[in-house]
Parts: sequence; structure tokens; C-alpha cells
Amino acid sequence: MSEFYSIIQSPYITEKATMAGQNRQYTFRVSGDANKIEIKKAVEKIYKVKVTRVNVLNKKGKLKRLRWGQEGKTASWKKAVVTLREGQEIKFV
Repeated sequence: MSEFYSIIQSPYITEKATMAGQNRQYTFRVSGDANKIEIKKAVEKIYKVKVTRVNVLNKKGKLKRLRWGQEGKTASWKKAVVTLREGQEIKFV
């Protein structure tokens, strides 16, 4: 069970992701080396729902200005949008 929690790092809750929840689509921040099959199994085991589709995006880090004109970069990460079967939902407390 702990390997499932290493794949699904956290739910990604934004205004756009919350609106997509009305269409049974939920967004998660996932491990960078996880594939669609692993993400599907992890969501089904953790939340006890049936997944019909998984879409994955790689978000690249942005260049940022730090103090005194130094440049830095935010970390790159992976996002998964999971669509659930009709009539199922995930409740985030």
C-alpha cells in the first residue's frame, strides 16, 4: 500500500481543477517516473473508485528572480488528470 502513496503525492486543488470535479475529473500531483497504469491502480486502491481514463502532463519548472538579481528555477513536476466512472466521486476533506 505504501507504494501507492509514493505514486500519488497529493491532490492538486485549484479553481480550474475544482470545476473539473463536476465532470468526474480529478487532478493529482504524481511521481515523475509513474506511468498511466500505475497511476490508475494507485487511485483505485487509495480512493476505492473505478478509473476510466488517465491523462498525464509534465509541468516544466519556471525561471524565477531571487534576491539581488540572482536567477533560480522552480522544480519540474508531473500532473495527472483522472476521470472516474459514472456515478463515482472523490471527497477531499
